[in-house]
Amino acid sequence: MKLNRYIFIAVVVSIFIWSCNQKSKSKDQMQSERQLTAKDILGNPEFLAMSYGGYRYTDHSIEPTLDELKEDLKLLSAIDIKVLRTYKVHKPQAANLLQAISELKQEDSAFEMYVMLGAWIDCKNAWTDIEPDHNEESEANKPQIEEAVRLANKYPEIVKVIAVGNEAMVKWATPYYVQPNVILKWVNHLQELKKEGKLSKDLWVTSSDNFASWGGGGDEYHVEDLNKLIKAVDFISMHTYPMHDTHYQPEFWKKPFAKEEMTDIEKIDASMLRAKEYAITQYKNVKKYMDSLGVNKPIHIGETGWASFSDGHYGANGSKACDEYKEALYYKHMRDWTNKAGMSCFYFEGFDEPWKGGDNPGNSEKHFGLFTVDGKAKYALWDEVDKGTFYGLTRNGNPITKTYNGEKDAVMKDVQVPSIN
Repeated sequence: MKLNRYIFIAVVVSIFIWSCNQKSKSKDQMQSERQLTAKDILGNPEFLAMSYGGYRYTDHSIEPTLDELKEDLKLLSAIDIKVLRTYKVHKPQAANLLQAISELKQEDSAFEMYVMLGAWIDCKNAWTDIEPDHNEESEANKPQIEEAVRLANKYPEIVKVIAVGNEAMVKWATPYYVQPNVILKWVNHLQELKKEGKLSKDLWVTSSDNFASWGGGGDEYHVEDLNKLIKAVDFISMHTYPMHDTHYQPEFWKKPFAKEEMTDIEKIDASMLRAKEYAITQYKNVKKYMDSLGVNKPIHIGETGWASFSDGHYGANGSKACDEYKEALYYKHMRDWTNKAGMSCFYFEGFDEPWKGGDNPGNSEKHFGLFTVDGKAKYALWDEVDKGTFYGLTRNGNPITKTYNGEKDAVMKDVQVPSIN
């Protein structure tokens, strides 16, 4: 009897200890034991988002290796990025990125990264010498969707969103844009796969496009197929680029946002607050249109960014918009706004990509990264370097150091004051 009593006591004590251990688990531990969904992640400031391209050469055919992808993932994770957006699946980068994330998770159970997987959408004859037919879709679209589905099913613990198209409906994308009915077709297809159990029911489906394409622009976008699309997606992923509008809408910089009596730095700071308000206005225009349809669903910023250099429209001979100081202010403003508003912001982008923007090395498209190709942290991330955030991490084998040799005076010499008159 005594032995049985001791066994009973031992069992009770063991259960008590197990119960205490369960209660003492941290929030992060509890989350890791269940599958987080897009609903849990998007809009959560603990899951900062970034647009990602890992191409390091002017030759776009040179794919980043698994080790290079892991290098980038560790750097982004170090600055609390936990959600990445990719653009297309016909190149190996997206599949390799998912493999790299999976392997890092196996190597370190604390590593956490999720993906909004992009499927590229084109019109018929896109990127050819034949006139693009914007009313018909490319035969390449179907394989894009099929591969996105395959990858989402292979990595359900990582892929939380599929985005159908990248700026595929905006009419200034003249080489390839499609009408909204094409995007609607594929969104409906993916939603049907969810209903049939052929995709996770928790996977969210969207399209990532310019604010105008989501009804925030002119009446030419306000068509019935767009209305159906807004009702079909799980959330709206909208793009906003105040930096580009500094050239196409010169009034962007004008009074009363900056006043003559201000110092130069005060004018620049005021102008960058104007940039944030400009982005917020575009968001509000999309929301207003969505509200007019009686639809209530999340809007997240699928893409926005600010280039650190331009020798074209946005540089010294144009709107004087691009430098590392303004880039840093914009990055901070966008994170502050979206985190406070409960929105995700897939900031564009983590790393400079030299293949973008043609042969001109001064093209702004090559300079949107927070890191340079060789691993220098731009001014926006200098504080992280000072804190030792990147200790032991590299890019292209280089330790992470500051641009401009860490001299702020040198940064400011390249900062120009926009005209406010």
